[in-house]
Amino acid sequence: MAEDIKLEIITPEKSVLKDQVDAITIPGSLGSFQILKNHAPLISNFEIGVIKVKKNGDISHFTTSGGTVEVNNNSVLVLADSAENINDIDLNRAEQAQKRAEERLSQKQKDDIDEARAQAALQRALNRINASKKYL
Repeated sequence: MAEDIKLEIITPEKSVLKDQVDAITIPGSLGSFQILKNHAPLISNFEIGVIKVKKNGDISHFTTSGGTVEVNNNSVLVLADSAENINDIDLNRAEQAQKRAEERLSQKQKDDIDEARAQAALQRALNRINASKKYL
């Protein structure tokens, strides 16, 4: 299949990917959805999970903590809170982040613990760990 979709994945810190691709799968709120050539215009939020990018039969995986996607005229703009190629994940660092978040959550009775922030950190760490174990 010819590369027919212009894809750009951007986070607040950097441009993660800018390429012509065949298909993109996004972790939607109600389940993953795929974007192919000539997809209808769309603006949607997406959740923590894995973005899959297909190009020339190869699939790249990017962990994400959510964001917004816009599709228009075979152009896809992913504005992600975070996005990281799974090949770049430091598994040891992700496991340490998981432990820190779990420790914070186990100390809920303390007033200085931001439970929502700790829960989000735990979900990000687990996503990175699970994706690297599944796809590497």
